[in-house]
Amino acid sequence: MSQDSAKPPNPAPKKVIVWGTGFVGRMVIPEIVKHPLFELVGVGVSNPDKVGRDVGDICGLAEPLGIVATDDVAALIADTPDALVHYGPTAKHAQDNIELMTRFLRAGIDVCSTAMTPWVWPTMSLNPPQWIEPITSACELGESSCFTTGIDPGFANDLFPMTLMGLCSEVRRVRASELLDYTNYEGDYEIEMGIGREPEFTPLLENRDVLIFAWGATVPMIAHAAGITLDEITTTWDKWVTPTERHTAKGVIEPGRVAAVRFTINGVYQGQTRIQLEHVNRIGHDAAPEWPSGHDDDVYRVDVEGTPSISSETAFRFTDGSGRDPATAGCLATGMRALNAVPPVNELPPGWVTALDLPLIPGAGTIR
Repeated sequence: MSQDSAKPPNPAPKKVIVWGTGFVGRMVIPEIVKHPLFELVGVGVSNPDKVGRDVGDICGLAEPLGIVATDDVAALIADTPDALVHYGPTAKHAQDNIELMTRFLRAGIDVCSTAMTPWVWPTMSLNPPQWIEPITSACELGESSCFTTGIDPGFANDLFPMTLMGLCSEVRRVRASELLDYTNYEGDYEIEMGIGREPEFTPLLENRDVLIFAWGATVPMIAHAAGITLDEITTTWDKWVTPTERHTAKGVIEPGRVAAVRFTINGVYQGQTRIQLEHVNRIGHDAAPEWPSGHDDDVYRVDVEGTPSISSETAFRFTDGSGRDPATAGCLATGMRALNAVPPVNELPPGWVTALDLPLIPGAGTIR
């Protein structure tokens, strides 16, 4: 038998606990139960209304899974999983997340998460010590590891641009852009981005420090990977007011209100912007027509100005006839990145894990 045709040995499935059955968790759980390299051994929830329900029912599956959702952390730890895959709430609930994750880490259980996006680069200066030290200590005590990913920030804003930079002899500027239509998005954007609000309203993310803290951790990560120290990180913020009524999944945006925002986070080196994250988020593809768009709708784009210059777009889509939109496909990709990271994270030394610490994750078990 040739080496090419030899079948590689099948490793034992990784036992995982999932915490969180929100939008992402409900999509990932059905994929775990079909996956040959993972075994779902428990599901944790913080919503008391979900405690005691079969997880298949929570996820809208036709058949029960025989796993009951629980808020008993000690019982989940007693299942001795290889990892906690955490799809819990955002950094708005930092203390709850830290308290939960440290219990698993102290017990020697690795954590792969999509929450706490400032942890994408834990050494970012805006990360408060009370968010970092408990995880560092828990990893030391339990000899465990903690990895945070996510589309934004996350692989679209760190793995993709850094991979393309590795094809260049010189990079004069690298820009990672999210170019999305939020018409069907049901998450929070009114207070955070000001979409749907009057143009005089100052959204939370228009504040420079808040914007960098929430989404900017990949900028110093890319700088570190390139071997430079940034002079400063700056931001820009623009808004577009709709002249017509626009219908969304959350209601109607009236004329005269904000229906698109564009913002950037800029890593400045030697007086020039060299690393840039850009968001253009619209209600309707025709909103703010003068702002950047992809060749296709709803894409993540990387532009490298260098030798050679490179442009690349990534589109997340469902082609299964379900009718689910690109934003939903991107959310599933976010969740799967955290799950597929479990085996390599298990092999790393204890401590914080970032995209720079991980090997290539080619998706073992996905072709079956």
